[in-house]
Amino acid sequence: MLTLSYDDGVVQDIRLIEIMNKHGLKGTFNVNSNRYLPEDAVREKFYGRMKLSEAVKLYKDSGHEVAVHAFNHPYLERLDTAEIIYEIMEDRKAIEKDYGVIARGMAYPYGTYSDKVVDILQKCNIAYARTVESTNRFTFPLNWLTLHPTCHHNNEKLEELIKRFVEGKDYLNRAEMFYLWGHSYEFDNNDNWDVIERFAAHAGGHDHIWYATNIEIYDYVKAYESLQKSYEGNMIHNPSAMMVWFSVKGEEYCIKPGETLNL
Repeated sequence: MLTLSYDDGVVQDIRLIEIMNKHGLKGTFNVNSNRYLPEDAVREKFYGRMKLSEAVKLYKDSGHEVAVHAFNHPYLERLDTAEIIYEIMEDRKAIEKDYGVIARGMAYPYGTYSDKVVDILQKCNIAYARTVESTNRFTFPLNWLTLHPTCHHNNEKLEELIKRFVEGKDYLNRAEMFYLWGHSYEFDNNDNWDVIERFAAHAGGHDHIWYATNIEIYDYVKAYESLQKSYEGNMIHNPSAMMVWFSVKGEEYCIKPGETLNL
């Protein structure tokens, strides 16, 4: 599985999504609903946050996910309980109204959080929350509310990592996820759009990789984890509403929603 996550709802996301779509990549865009550029503002250069109308045109019905990044982009761990709830739920409410989706995912503003923040997110029905703590691995999180990405796009090992992910065979024995994150304005700041263009060209177009948004991966993993097995392991039941794939002794199976397989 491969996914991207980009923050702040900036105009450079337009170019980024063009690159992603060209190579079949999918991802999640995390917005601050109270930080859009005013609709009557005159943009002097192609830089900074989008207007709401621009963001809706870009993200809505695009196949990419729009997720929470807090209403005003504060350091959440510095706020009291009521303020944290306000930041999360106001952003959720605005995203759901503006984009016609149920907002269940999130990226932490500034990448910072605390145990208190994590606990509140769970109570606010946030399914996952991405940090900025790169692992340089392709593993799934033990706690989806502290979802650590594989790496930032400026990671010096990016090309090595994506080559290993694309060409490696470990996925035959276990599921793997490559998770890339960043801010698209950084490509202008660093004059390195070639980094994401090379990444997308190398990462895209492979039959053995599922290109998905953050929430699509979360939902699939939860559906897989919900599979019910008999004591001897010869019967598998899928109680979820999703088709799930798995392998037993090298043989691959697909189990439909509500189906029970006898192996």
